[in-house]
Amino acid sequence: MTRQRIPKFKTEDEEREFWASRDSTEFIDWSKAARTVFPNLKPSTKTISLRLPESIIAALKVLANKRGVPYQSLLKVFLAERIEEDLSRAQTKPRP
Repeated sequence: MTRQRIPKFKTEDEEREFWASRDSTEFIDWSKAARTVFPNLKPSTKTISLRLPESIIAALKVLANKRGVPYQSLLKVFLAERIEEDLSRAQTKPRP
């Protein structure tokens, strides 16, 4: 199959608009693609303020200390795990 040439774009907005309206398989042979890992990429973060009872913070610090990690990092892990659980539970739960 002959692939179309990808045009040169002047801006990211122009490129975004282009790809939003086209199928990439007309331009790229994905069967020749290689899986790549980017180990040094960090997800973007946003700072928030969160008020928690002091007892929860104290308990979190104890748990984090036992694991040798900062308590804020442990809190992020706990949140991510719980969100993943709830989302997967919501997907498998039949709707009425």
